[in-house]
Amino acid sequence: MISDMPTNPRTSLARVLDDFGPTLLDLVHGSPEPAGDIGGVVIHDPGDEAAYPSHAIVLGVAVYGVPEIARLLHVLGAHGAAALVVRGPVERDEALAEASAASGVALIALTQGASWSQLTALLRTLLTEGDVGDAGVQTLGGVPSGDLFALANAVATLLDAPITIEDRRSRILAFSGRQDEADQSRVATILARRVPDGYLRILEGRGVFGELYRSDRPVRIAPATLDEGEWAIPRVAVAVRAGDEFLGSVWAAVQEPLTPDREQAFQDAAKLVALHLLRHRAGADAQNRLRADLVSTVLEGGTGVADALARLGLVHEPTVVMALGLAEQGRQSGPAGQGGDHARVTAERQRLTSALGIHLDAVQPRSALALLGDVAYAIVPVPADPTAGRERAAQIAGHFLDRAGQRAGAVIGIGSVATEPSALGRSRTSADRALRVLLSGRTHRRVASIGDVHVESLLLELRDLVAAHGDEPSGPVARLAAYDARHRSHLVETLRAWLDAFGDVPAAAADVFVHPNTFRYRIRRVAEVAEVDLRDPSVRFALMLQLRLA
Repeated sequence: MISDMPTNPRTSLARVLDDFGPTLLDLVHGSPEPAGDIGGVVIHDPGDEAAYPSHAIVLGVAVYGVPEIARLLHVLGAHGAAALVVRGPVERDEALAEASAASGVALIALTQGASWSQLTALLRTLLTEGDVGDAGVQTLGGVPSGDLFALANAVATLLDAPITIEDRRSRILAFSGRQDEADQSRVATILARRVPDGYLRILEGRGVFGELYRSDRPVRIAPATLDEGEWAIPRVAVAVRAGDEFLGSVWAAVQEPLTPDREQAFQDAAKLVALHLLRHRAGADAQNRLRADLVSTVLEGGTGVADALARLGLVHEPTVVMALGLAEQGRQSGPAGQGGDHARVTAERQRLTSALGIHLDAVQPRSALALLGDVAYAIVPVPADPTAGRERAAQIAGHFLDRAGQRAGAVIGIGSVATEPSALGRSRTSADRALRVLLSGRTHRRVASIGDVHVESLLLELRDLVAAHGDEPSGPVARLAAYDARHRSHLVETLRAWLDAFGDVPAAAADVFVHPNTFRYRIRRVAEVAEVDLRDPSVRFALMLQLRLA
């Protein structure tokens, strides 16, 4: 999760520029040195109020023109941002230089041809923390554990050649600096974060991957070109394995064949890469489990809440709990755990949870998210004012569901604002109650706080109480239902329509498609069979409540 939670000292702006530039990023104005550690990544949205962690990298996805860029630099300076990234090329204008200097925010251009999603994914890889709450940084072979970019640079220095580390599907996991020394196919690979299909077909046709899978030694590959006149240089690749498992490969762009010493060094480096890949994979799994445990501890309450919030970076924040569920699952008649339906719902739930995490990274980076059972819970920092806090949470949830689309069937319950750790349990309970109403189909809302659906929630809880006591249907409505069953009449339907229309006979008759005179006869029969006085407001209220609980 890219957030303003503590990051490792190596994740400075200078480090980002060293690893990604000039292939992806070009420093236009400003200096990366004073910024310190990067606190997070924020996507700038002019129509939304963003939360800016300290020393954030802000992605100006739709920011163009000198005046707009200069204005945003000044705004970001007030928030303590480290850098603003805009689409290149960017004019080296004096006004931009002055705005960058005055705000202390570096201006960086994103290379044409690179997408914002690619940059976000790369920054995510580079800025990923170690395990949550782990104050120390372990090393493997002198390189911080799991830091694949640092490892790529180390191998590049060892071989004196630009390096890429790729997974089993030829997707780029990390790359070293000096990529500008390679050829066009390498640049295209970096920009796409995977080897382009045309080059993959050439390599597969030559049997390169088969040889790579079989060999423990580095494999030399002749230059591969797609177009006539294209310039390319040779590659040397070595497989990365953990026992019999093929994890990926390391590729070096080299002008000359490797010497025996460098070839041996390359082979040894592949073993170190394997350790880092395994550590990276295990660390990600462990981090997800630990984050889920911390979020669960916070939501359940107790003595460990303050410590868990501190490890999540939320101990001093007013927060609200958001509960995400799947409406389709809540409305299906049978159990969700049968066959392919269960697999489909589970996969959809995990997909939506990941998507919500990315959304929160962009709009509220200090949030914590975990999938607990069938519900994804997010603890989101909001303004301390209860009304403003709920509105902010509802705005975030609404924007996410709009982007997720109707097909997903997702709904989100909003809890109460918690200004202290002990109140988060109540916030979770409120979010669960609101979510239950949304899942029941009693409302067409997709986002709701408990205040929005309080009556519906009380009715559901009253129905639970009736079921728990084992109460059998009785009273006026039960008599009407029994009469309908014996005589195939419609007295319950008539009563419901009459109550819904506040006694307006023409409107109620139209609702059930009968003549008003017929409806008047039926409503008299309702009073006779149910043995009630429909003129009594207390009786009408009791009948409405029984019908709602039915």
